[in-house]
Amino acid sequence: LLCQLFSTCVAFSLVADMGIGRGALGNWTLSIWCFCFAVTLIILMLQIWKLMSDFPSIRYKYSVTYACYAALLCLSVSVIYSTTYVQFLPYGPYRDRAIAAIVFSCIAFLLYAVEVGVIWRVFWFSDVTCYVLTVPGLLKVLETFTACVIFAFISNTSLYHDQPALRWCVAVYTICFLQAAVVLVLNLGDCEYRLPIPFPIFQLGLTLLSVLLYASAVVLWPLYQFDEKVGGQPQRSSDVNCSIMGDPNYYVCPWDQRLAVTVLTAINLLLYVADLVFWSCRVSVGTEDPPRGS
Repeated sequence: LLCQLFSTCVAFSLVADMGIGRGALGNWTLSIWCFCFAVTLIILMLQIWKLMSDFPSIRYKYSVTYACYAALLCLSVSVIYSTTYVQFLPYGPYRDRAIAAIVFSCIAFLLYAVEVGVIWRVFWFSDVTCYVLTVPGLLKVLETFTACVIFAFISNTSLYHDQPALRWCVAVYTICFLQAAVVLVLNLGDCEYRLPIPFPIFQLGLTLLSVLLYASAVVLWPLYQFDEKVGGQPQRSSDVNCSIMGDPNYYVCPWDQRLAVTVLTAINLLLYVADLVFWSCRVSVGTEDPPRGS
């Protein structure tokens, strides 16, 4: 934890006071490093005060869930920050500091990934199970993580506010994210067996709804963003905001944001389809997860 704390602290400290614009995605990467630092610090303080020592299963479940998200977030911000910001910086101290921040972000990713592996081995050799270390749990983590990255790219409301179909897509991303988050919370709180219906059927219904919603988004988003007949821009050069940008250093072209959301929407649809297949097989053979140990 100390190494994770140090890596995330150094990452955001290097770029926080650079004194130059970062843009929306740059601010998002900085907030991710701050978030990881803050949560890691809280977990460290809880361990120092031994507040969770009497609840080892709760400690491990929440720790591995956070470590999974932190590893994915640090990896994603390392890639996004380097491709949308650092590569445009002029050679000099600012560029060196930004590159150093990416290095420490990658180190943090490796440290969080190692923590996930260590905790996984603890669960493997114990009777305590953890939802996020199962196939459906990992799929839920990836689904919610992908949605978070989509939210970062659609922070520019000009991408969708003029078209009702695109606003529907944003609603789809939000609804499906909330559904997946509810499932994670139910499992982390060991509340899944308190539902009035069997949990696999509950999961199957939510996942089927998410697949149908994402199927509509995977059609509507690229259609209204790239088809000229409905006001889209099929080529990057046709986007005026990309061709006449006066300061490209700290600005992500809206057309690139549209393309990124299109790709991420397709990826998340595939994740939900895999999730649907899993729960369809589980329900068809009539099996359920055994009650978890506390």
